[in-house]
This record gives sequence, structure tokens and C-alpha cells, in this order.
Amino acid sequence: MPQIKAIIGLGNPGDNYAATRHNAGAWLVEILARQAGTELRQEKKFLGLYAKVLLNGQELHLLEPTTFMNRSGGAVAALCQFYKIAPDELLVAHDELDIPPGAARYKQGGGHGGHNGLRDIISALGEKGFNRLRIGIGHPGDSRQVTNYVLGRPGKAELEAIGGALNECLATLPLAVSGDWARAMSRLHSFSG
Repeated sequence: MPQIKAIIGLGNPGDNYAATRHNAGAWLVEILARQAGTELRQEKKFLGLYAKVLLNGQELHLLEPTTFMNRSGGAVAALCQFYKIAPDELLVAHDELDIPPGAARYKQGGGHGGHNGLRDIISALGEKGFNRLRIGIGHPGDSRQVTNYVLGRPGKAELEAIGGALNECLATLPLAVSGDWARAMSRLHSFSG
């Protein structure tokens, strides 16, 4: 498996959305930047907040698009074109309705599953072969409530569960980034906070 060269954290821009469930992917990238002793800075050519970090000696590009979720593809495509990153060298972190809070899953390739950020990235890249890190936020139980749910703030217990899953994601990232997907998946998928 190829090594990961970039991690994209999906979310919506602005203070109104920063603490909402839909920004779980962005939370991961923000924490990763902090742990690396740097901060994400506005980079206009990538339509987002960007940083370059080292993870276990491997250089990684971090990007949090500052476009709205349904326009994430332009930021991802700009980064890939500039640094010549192939889709299978990307890891896109995003919120996932079909996984409960406190759990997360790696996935290699696949469709968008109704996620507007993934849909736009697939459209912009022209393919689905990028890797995903699906961070569970749970489902409201009624499809008519999904929009308000993902754009809502999680309660305290739910936020703690998501935080536990993010910590486990961070612990498995060195394995995933180096291309050891089997071990990364085995560890992350057996975790339930």
C-alpha cells in the first residue's frame, strides 16, 4: 500500500460551525497540527488552512478546507496538483453518521455514502480511490433530521466519546501513514470508547 502524503480534515468554516459534529474531521487535523508543535495557517492557493508536519519522521501535508463542506473538492484538488499527490496517497478524515460516537474506521476507496464533502472530492479528483478516516458521530434516527443533527453540537458525553475515538485515531495514524493498513485497521476497529 502507498504511504499517505496528505491528511485532509473536513468541516465547515467559521465559529458558527467549529464545534458541530460535521467538523469532526477538521478536529483531527487541528489536534495533529498542535501535537506536531505547529498551527494551521491560511493558504489561499489551497483554499484552506495548511501545515506541513513530521509524523514518525515522515513528512505530511495537513489541510483543512475553508470552503463549505460541499465545496471541499477544489481545496483537495489544488493541494494534490501542487504537490503531485495521487488520490491513493490521501487520507480524508470526516464525520460518519453510520458509526456511533466513540468509534472510527479506516476505509480504502468507495463511494460518498451521501456525504457532501466526499461527493465533491470525488467529483474534483475524478475518482474514488482515496482513503478515508470515518469518525463516528451517530445518527439521529430520522433521515429528515440529519442536516440539523450534523450541524448541531454534541452533548458532553457524546463529545467525550468522539474525543476518545480521535485519540485512538491519532495513535493509529503512524501505522496508516506508513502504509501498514492491516495493523492500523485492526487496532482502530477493535477500539470502542
